Amino acid sequence: MSQKRSPWIILVLVLTVLTLVSFSMIPLLGGFFQQNQPSAGANPGATPTISPQERSELELQAKGYELVLQREPDNKTALLELLETRLKLGDIPGAITPLERLAKLNPDQTEYGVLLAQAKQQIGNREGAAQAYRSILKSHPGDMNALQGLVNLLLQQNRPEAAIGLLQDTLKTATPINEIKPGTINVASVQLLLGEVYATQKRYTEAIAIYDQSIKGNQQDWRPLLAKALILKEQGKTTEAEPLFEQAISLAPAKYKDQIKQRAKESSQPPTSSPSNTTLDRRETLPSENQ
Repeated sequence: MSQKRSPWIILVLVLTVLTLVSFSMIPLLGGFFQQNQPSAGANPGATPTISPQERSELELQAKGYELVLQREPDNKTALLELLETRLKLGDIPGAITPLERLAKLNPDQTEYGVLLAQAKQQIGNREGAAQAYRSILKSHPGDMNALQGLVNLLLQQNRPEAAIGLLQDTLKTATPINEIKPGTINVASVQLLLGEVYATQKRYTEAIAIYDQSIKGNQQDWRPLLAKALILKEQGKTTEAEPLFEQAISLAPAKYKDQIKQRAKESSQPPTSSPSNTTLDRRETLPSENQ
C-alpha cells in the first residue's frame, strides 16, 4: 500500500466503525455541531447488510490476509486489509487483533488506538477500552478524540466525577506541557468539553464559569460564546443569551452562521427539552479553536 493511500484507508475505517459502534452522548453544543455533519452510515450498532456471496468472498479474503500475517505479522498492508474486511463483515471482535497490532506499530497515529478503544467498548470490555484511551493520553495528553472518548465512557459508567477530574487534571498540566511543546493541549477545547460535562450534571453555574474562563482567554473563539448562550437559553434567560448568540455569529465560520442564527431565534421560545435531550454524537469531534 502506498503512503498516499493510507489516510484514505484510515478515514474509511473510522467511518465504518462509527456505523457499528454506539456511544454515550453529551448535550448542548455537540448537538449543534452534529446538525452540520453528514451521516457516516446506518444506525449505530447495526450490522452491515451484505449478500451471502459477498460474505463468502469477504471471509475468503480475510483468510488470505491471515495467511500473509502468519508469515509477516507486521505487514501493515495485510493488517489494514484484514481490519477493513472484518469491519465490512460486522466482525468487531475479529477487528481487535489487527487494531492492537496497528496501534502498536503506529504509536503516533492515534486513530488506531481510538478505534481499538471503541471496538473494545462495543464488545463490552469497558476496562480494556479505558486502558486503550489512557494509553493514548499518556503519550498524547492533548488528543481530543481519546480524551472525549474516555469522558464519554466514564459518563456511560455513571462516573461524572471521574470525567470531571480527568478534564480538570488535563487543564492543570496544560501550561507546563505546552511550554515544552506548544500546542500539545488545546486548552479551549478541553474547557469546552468540561463545560459540557458540567451541563450533563445540571451544574450550570460551574459550566458557565468555565465558559467565561474560555471566553476571556480566547476572545476570537466563538464556541464558548455559543455554549454559554445555549445554557442560558435552556434556563429561559433569553435576554442574556441574545448578545452571546450575536457575538458567536460574528466570529463563527460561514458554515455555522445559519445554524447559530436558527438557535438564536429559537431562544425566544419556551424551552421544549432539557439539556440531556440535545446530544453530541461521538462521530463528531469538537472543532479546533480557529475552525
